Amino acid sequence: MAGVMTRHITRRGLCSWAGERSFRTENPKMVVDRSWSSAMGVRGLQGFVGSTCPHICTVVNFRDLAERHRSSHPGCTPTVVVDAMCCLRYWYTPRSWICGGQWREYFSALQDFVQAFTAVGIQLTFFFDGTVEQDKRSEWVKRRLKNNREVARIFHYIKSHREQPGRSMFFIPSGLAIFTRFALKTLGQETLCSLQEADYEVASYGLQNNCLGILGEDTDYLIYDTCPYFSISELCLESLETVMLCRETLCQSLGLTLADLPLLACLLGNDIIPEGMFESFRYKCLSSYTSMKENFNKKGNIILAVADHIAKVLCLYQGEKKLEEMLPLGPNKALFYRGMASYLLPGQKSPWFFQKPKGVITLEKEIVSMYTEPESKQEVPMCTEPESRQEVPISTDPGPKQEVPMCTHPEIKQKLLIGTGLEFKVEALMCTNPEMQQEGPVDMEPETRPQMTMVSDPDILKVAREHHVQAESYLVYNIMSSGEVECSNSLEDELDQALPSQAFVYRPVRQRVYALLLGHSTGGSSTCPAVKEWFVYSGNPLRHPDLVRPLPMNIPGGMPSLKLLWLNQEPGTQDRRLDTLLACFDLSSSREELQVVEGPFKGLCCILIYLFVQVDTLCLEDLHAFIAQALCLQGKSTVQLVDLQLSVTCSSFFTSSLCVWPPQLDHIDPRAVQLGALLVRGLTTLVLVNSACGFPWRTSEFMPWNIFDGKLFHQKYLQSERGYATEALVEQNRTWLARFHSLESVVCKACMKENRRVVSRRHWRSHHSGRWGRQGAGSQRTSLGYSRSGQGQHWRDQGPGNRQYEPDQWRRHSSSGGSRACATEGTDTVATAPQADSKGPRAAEREGGPAFPILGGCGPPGAPTPLTLGTHEGVPPSGALPLD
Repeated sequence: MAGVMTRHITRRGLCSWAGERSFRTENPKMVVDRSWSSAMGVRGLQGFVGSTCPHICTVVNFRDLAERHRSSHPGCTPTVVVDAMCCLRYWYTPRSWICGGQWREYFSALQDFVQAFTAVGIQLTFFFDGTVEQDKRSEWVKRRLKNNREVARIFHYIKSHREQPGRSMFFIPSGLAIFTRFALKTLGQETLCSLQEADYEVASYGLQNNCLGILGEDTDYLIYDTCPYFSISELCLESLETVMLCRETLCQSLGLTLADLPLLACLLGNDIIPEGMFESFRYKCLSSYTSMKENFNKKGNIILAVADHIAKVLCLYQGEKKLEEMLPLGPNKALFYRGMASYLLPGQKSPWFFQKPKGVITLEKEIVSMYTEPESKQEVPMCTEPESRQEVPISTDPGPKQEVPMCTHPEIKQKLLIGTGLEFKVEALMCTNPEMQQEGPVDMEPETRPQMTMVSDPDILKVAREHHVQAESYLVYNIMSSGEVECSNSLEDELDQALPSQAFVYRPVRQRVYALLLGHSTGGSSTCPAVKEWFVYSGNPLRHPDLVRPLPMNIPGGMPSLKLLWLNQEPGTQDRRLDTLLACFDLSSSREELQVVEGPFKGLCCILIYLFVQVDTLCLEDLHAFIAQALCLQGKSTVQLVDLQLSVTCSSFFTSSLCVWPPQLDHIDPRAVQLGALLVRGLTTLVLVNSACGFPWRTSEFMPWNIFDGKLFHQKYLQSERGYATEALVEQNRTWLARFHSLESVVCKACMKENRRVVSRRHWRSHHSGRWGRQGAGSQRTSLGYSRSGQGQHWRDQGPGNRQYEPDQWRRHSSSGGSRACATEGTDTVATAPQADSKGPRAAEREGGPAFPILGGCGPPGAPTPLTLGTHEGVPPSGALPLD
């Protein structure tokens, strides 16, 4: 970066500098919360750089860097590779985050971000995490459990203050990472999803494509020997100035070489190596460190001491002694070497991986190319069981040489083929058998590794992988390759006894998707393995994944093959795709109603029908709020949505007149917060189903910025709860009013076919207390058709994790015969319709089971199947009684 105008940051550190130059252009002096980013990467290194070695940080200007890059590389477009997962909370600039997300404001912020770089001729390439590697699963779990505590604090604050907490408690809206992919693709940006840990692919892409730099917030990028690393948290979008963190300067400060940084990172602790593994070793280094700096904090001196030990002690025996002879690795040797190898990019070697001078063991890093042809049998993951991954530190079976596929350009793609002459082997001294002595180089003849995936069809796997890499699908390839999926935290109140967790509400949908992707026998028996689900919900310690088996579904014409859904372009295939999508939601009977719904609202109605059938605690006021906000959103500009204020007294309620603009919310309701998150999670589930079924619907039709706004929904929810007339909910717009009644009719008629009547909360409250179990089946209408072991024990007492979720015969409960309808505005009913199935519940006829009101479904096997009392005149039951 010589010749570029730069300036160093003073010792006051990055945080105070960021307070002056924030990415948030509308509030430049907003202090950035770093508690999240500081946990990413090498433990303690972020604080060390900011307080102890601020000269590592240099202020640079992207405009100047781009001009210099064009001068030195004629005809090459300056490219910045972006670690999108690190940037999410910096991109989310809307002040409101508690209500479910300000998606249109967020989309506008992303658009501004992209345009700022495009204006100076910089191309952006975005990477998203596509999987959680087994070595980092424990760290993922640790962060999710920490998030649980943060969510609990948020709901405690809302209940105490009835307002959104300050930015210090900021929690990103549900689904932000998923929908950001589609937003960036809509903006025409190259957006990629990783096949392994994203930071490795980001670093490799930057190195192989001579990128201008990496934009992110992860100190691992200081360890990788790759292109320059820039901080997203220090970015001022108006001037395009940020901070470059120089790894060469870091090495000079520590007396190390670039090749020593992976060793330093592992000794300090990172996302693979637990921080406590070498705690005693670090303190020994500190006790013998003679250059202690009095004006440095303890963590800073520890880093200096460990670096000093590496430079003055370990380097003396480099190449002569094995690391396990110089370091207290003990039983963690395999994990330690995996952590070291995780920093070595294609073509790089480590001087710390020698066994002895005479016999060099050359081991290839276990990386699978995203462009590897399925026929080569190099599918990921190579090991599906976590236990098997603990047995080897690095792959000692040198299979076919593979290039790491960081680039998606066709011309570069041709260079990344298996079996090329370019070697990027990791020279290591260790192998799976520590006692194994090598007197000469290991035979490096290629050997094909067995393919270990959930699906064996190479054509289908290739399509799934391409959609995954291009960020066009969600979870589909993870299910088909490793059979393991995860979902992070949502804003759910663990103390709320009325609303179930989204993990359980949408589990039946996921189970049907598993059947579609992995195959399921229609005869009732299946050899299809369980899918490992790491889903966050109240009471789940995440010690083990939930083992969830596929659920068979009935599709008109039978279960179609994936080749038909994904590859067939014949007329009529699109109808089969739609039939399959609706069958995944168990809404095949609602096809006629959904056919008449116009594009932007079709996906929303699908989710609303499913939710209202599944969750008995949802009422007519909730439905009105969901529909009204979606309609009013169509007529709102981004500026108007920004002006919708939180926590300010509003005008009187029980009125049909239009509120004075800008409308205001007098308080934040915790139930509305959960409903907003529940709907957005439904939209992410729809992304999964739509991609699994071959895209029967255009993805853009159910993107949240087109159909949902958190603050607007909250406003409509409060108005609906207070009894606002329908005209007031749609702001006196006659066109919206007609659409409102049309969409309400679609949802209610579809629910009636499922024996679910949507009633007003006022009618409901007069008949029951509404105290239902949160995660149990009492708050859901899905049901089991047969008993399971341990049925008398409540599922929450069994402890989550490692439970077998069998392919249950899910059924819905028909509460009563006769006519079913929606009750509105405090009246008992409006237009009635004939019973969808006069012979009894449709589900019972379809599955050949008895029609009795046993609920459960979303709990694990062995969970109780609570009995829901038959409702009278559409009134929900008074409670859920466990069957003993």
